[in-house]
Amino acid sequence: MPFGQVVIGPPGSGKSTYCNGCVQFFNAIGRHAQIVNMDPANDLLPYPCAVDIRDFITLEEIMMEQNLGPNGGLMFALESLDKSIDLFILQVKSLAQDEHAYVVFDCPGQVELFTHHSSLFRIFKRLEKELDMRLCVVNLIDSIYITSPSQYVSILLLALRSMLMMDLPHINVFSKIDKLKSYGELPFRLDYYTEVQELDYLKPFVEKEGSSVLGKKYSKLTETIGELVSEFNLVSFEVLSVDDKQSMISLQSVIDKANGYIFGASEIGGDTVWAEASRQGTAMENYDIQERWIDNKEMYDKEEQEKRDLLLKEQELQEKEVDVDQDDEWEAALKEWEEKQGVDYVK
Repeated sequence: MPFGQVVIGPPGSGKSTYCNGCVQFFNAIGRHAQIVNMDPANDLLPYPCAVDIRDFITLEEIMMEQNLGPNGGLMFALESLDKSIDLFILQVKSLAQDEHAYVVFDCPGQVELFTHHSSLFRIFKRLEKELDMRLCVVNLIDSIYITSPSQYVSILLLALRSMLMMDLPHINVFSKIDKLKSYGELPFRLDYYTEVQELDYLKPFVEKEGSSVLGKKYSKLTETIGELVSEFNLVSFEVLSVDDKQSMISLQSVIDKANGYIFGASEIGGDTVWAEASRQGTAMENYDIQERWIDNKEMYDKEEQEKRDLLLKEQELQEKEVDVDQDDEWEAALKEWEEKQGVDYVK
């Protein structure tokens, strides 16, 4: 059966960058993944695109024909795709011919599409039904929202609403985590924010953030929302730095469990590099995110850079060895030909 990820998140959360990173990462581990662009406004794709919604409909055409703005145009585009989805499904089906195919869907950044509007929900539910595709939502949220108590509570509510609306296995992710340290000092450890622990500890910081009369009213609302999120106890976050190998391994391990890939395809589908990493425990290695991304970030970054430099040197040596072997084979073949022809080729 085919597997996939549905990548959602607000504008600027790094969805297309993550999809591009997925292509490079999956190619490195031997997994043959392909990307489907679901954003009719995204005309500058940083990755090779297997299926592009812009081949069916573009935002510019809709805005001109329907006299709509960007937000209304996006919603109309997905409604149109939802009503005439057969050709789109056929194209996705062509990618999923292999029972172990892996597809990454890069969705638009308009939050209404995955919090209130039902077109994306219906599209992916139909793909699940008709292609027997196992999907998982990856919800990317810029880690800068951690630095503001009120915004942090608001993105918790946004994540919870997305989980209820999409009705799929759901992984929430703080993206661009490598930049978090530069935003300033946090009042709590990073795992407080990823595990969504006792939110009432944020109350004095929320009150300090809104010191005006109106701000105090909003502080009370924020506090109530925090209590609601804590009561559900459904929201948690992973962290991601696309350029960090261990960060990608850790996230993909969680995603593979959520969509079932690790149980149904990793050993059978030729994904041997990833399977070997999983057996050795590399993929499941736990590390302290506070230590990695805040307390000793520079030390870890230096170690990662040294590993990359060493890997590049090893690859260069391997390429040189291949070139030498090829030259030796060519000279041996030439010498054999000279002996048969009774000539002496002068170089």
